[in-house]
Amino acid sequence: MTPTVLGLDGGGSQTRCRLVNAQGTVLGQGEAPASNYHAVGGEAAYHAILSAIAAATANQAVIIRAITLGLAGVGRPRDEQVVHDWVQLLQQDSRLPLTWNLHPQGVRICPDCEIALVGGLGQEVGLATIAGTGAIAYGRNSQGAVARASGWGYLLGDEGSAYDIGRQGLKAVVRAADGRSPQTQLTEAFCDYFGLEQIQDLVERVYQPDWMARDVARLAPLVDRVACFGDGVANQILDEAAAELAIASHAVYRQLFPDHSGVELVTLGGTWQSQGKLRQRFQQQLARHCPQIEVVQPRDDAVSGAILLARRAVGW
Repeated sequence: MTPTVLGLDGGGSQTRCRLVNAQGTVLGQGEAPASNYHAVGGEAAYHAILSAIAAATANQAVIIRAITLGLAGVGRPRDEQVVHDWVQLLQQDSRLPLTWNLHPQGVRICPDCEIALVGGLGQEVGLATIAGTGAIAYGRNSQGAVARASGWGYLLGDEGSAYDIGRQGLKAVVRAADGRSPQTQLTEAFCDYFGLEQIQDLVERVYQPDWMARDVARLAPLVDRVACFGDGVANQILDEAAAELAIASHAVYRQLFPDHSGVELVTLGGTWQSQGKLRQRFQQQLARHCPQIEVVQPRDDAVSGAILLARRAVGW
């Protein structure tokens, strides 16, 4: 039987798993729904993790020597204990016909931002600014100290995220309807998107019981597209999002690199795929206050970061 490691990235929208042998060959991959247990509940999160592992290991005669789970919502010791208990259950679950022989250091549980940083930079030292449905800035220095900023969830933080951009767009159109803010092309764009005859009908849509943060986040590309048309209000929303992401990134940098040394920062998450040049706006904001930070494109994905940490745990 082949010794292998598992790397798992569990976010707020999907869970991805990869199975790799000692030579670094990918033997299998699997996907499942979200596994942030604060959002979907413990049972659904466990089942998503199990399903992703099952898909990645299907028809494989392997021994699992290590597993790294980078999960959204895992930022406190009690969160780690919950997931550690799940790992014990996974080893006994009859739905996973696997042989487990975990290395003494073979289980690593961490926030998804940690594996995103490692995958994005190919190393553990540096900064990662993640902007998807939510947003967080995260970093680690050579002494092993870590720091984070933002990432408090859509009610308390996540400034610069797709949710934040979508919400600011919604606020802009209702303020424009009242005459409290300038008129914006977002009004027509949102009416078309929702199929509304007038913007006042928006209330009925957004106050439905099943209207969730991810629904608001789906409006971000619309704001982005309107900004490309030159709309001043939409462009201001993107400017403010970039500024907030830069503030969070700078806050992490100050905590971890007080000597003002040079460091790489990788940008990750779907919000950065902006046609309205969110990334360029972000770089300009950072350059004004912290030219020591070099913004780079991801070298690999978060699952690769989880695999790298799992392989290191067993000395591969």
